[in-house]
Amino acid sequence: MSQRKTPGDTSRATIRDVAGRAGVSVASVSRVLSGNHPVSDDLRRRVLKVARELDYVPNSHARPPAGGRTPTVAVLLDAITGAAFAHVAKGVEGAAALRGWLSLVGTTGGDPERELALVDLVRQQGVAAVVLLGGAYDVEAYQERMARFARTLDAAGSHLVLVGRPPLTGDAPVTTVDYDNEGGAYAMANHLLSAGHRRILVLPGPGDLTTAQGRLNGVRRAFATYGAPFEATMVRHGPYDYEHGSRAVQDALRRGADFTAVLAGTDVVAAGAMQALREAGLRVPEDVSVVGYDDIPLASQLTPQLTTVHVPYEEMGHVALRAAADWRRGGDARRSGGDGGRQVLGTHVVVRQSVQPPARPA
Repeated sequence: MSQRKTPGDTSRATIRDVAGRAGVSVASVSRVLSGNHPVSDDLRRRVLKVARELDYVPNSHARPPAGGRTPTVAVLLDAITGAAFAHVAKGVEGAAALRGWLSLVGTTGGDPERELALVDLVRQQGVAAVVLLGGAYDVEAYQERMARFARTLDAAGSHLVLVGRPPLTGDAPVTTVDYDNEGGAYAMANHLLSAGHRRILVLPGPGDLTTAQGRLNGVRRAFATYGAPFEATMVRHGPYDYEHGSRAVQDALRRGADFTAVLAGTDVVAAGAMQALREAGLRVPEDVSVVGYDDIPLASQLTPQLTTVHVPYEEMGHVALRAAADWRRGGDARRSGGDGGRQVLGTHVVVRQSVQPPARPA
């Protein structure tokens, strides 16, 4: 059996070394490392563990010229510092590593032209899949651009996966991995309404972003279900950042808005809102309740701990990579566009300490 290499050992491990240490055939190791064949999770983990221990590097010159390269997935997102979609990227990378795939990460800064350039660049690099993360501006130009991306990638033997984005109309070869965005906002608004709140300051996000539109729709639907009047003047649109949460609450207080709760579009926005309330001498939740959306680690680190909507971001990354791998293998998973290529994961409210009934009746 091959032994672990010592620091002074400069000999290069071979695929036979990996197979011998793992107790499997050379063909099994090849299937795991190529990522082109279905293998069990146990076999994949065992082979990859041994490959790491032996510092095994495949000989690229020994590979077949076509279809033998290690599959690569390109993950494109607005900003690498965004906590929520960083967890999606983590999920993609983890699932890719299990399959012996490589992962690349690129940032678009929310610029459609930059997005276009990056997709074209990774297509030229022959990636197996492109995963685009985050909300989008659901206009005709977006639909046309995404459909063009999907067809161009498909022609090059790659596949486009949209995560947290609206599905495309028509028959573009694309997979969409989404979450119940509107349902999560509906459940959260319902939680506040059940506690007796009616004057709720809503900070759903940028007004023309699909993510924010879905969350606002969920809030409106909850009010309608309760038969409670919803006031558009209680909505403050803005970016998903700490500063917007703080400014929106400060502005509402300055204008004399009478609210007993804040429903923020993200946990980061909620954190900014909580800080503004504290600076104004108001307590959370005794004077004003605050809730968020995403359930990133920050939510449980705030004081009080934040009630929020849990979104399974890391699982979305796993599902996205699995969909890309299934597409690459072909078979039943190869679908075209529309709802047939859409998978929706559930969301739920995580109740913590930032909500209580209003101090004064609604």
